[in-house]
Amino acid sequence: MNKLNKHSFNNTKKGMGTVEVVIIIAILVALALTFRSALTKYASAVMGHVFDEEKVIGQI
Repeated sequence: MNKLNKHSFNNTKKGMGTVEVVIIIAILVALALTFRSALTKYASAVMGHVFDEEKVIGQI
């Protein structure tokens, strides 16, 4: 009986990693959808600052 309980615990333990990953991915997708407009504005601002040729040429 002890081997049976230990074996079923190991199977449960392996499945927990998959469940945790799915939950984390679901939370990240929900956050991305919630803050989509803010993330888009932030990404546009960063890309505009990084690839702004006038600032780069002005510094040279």
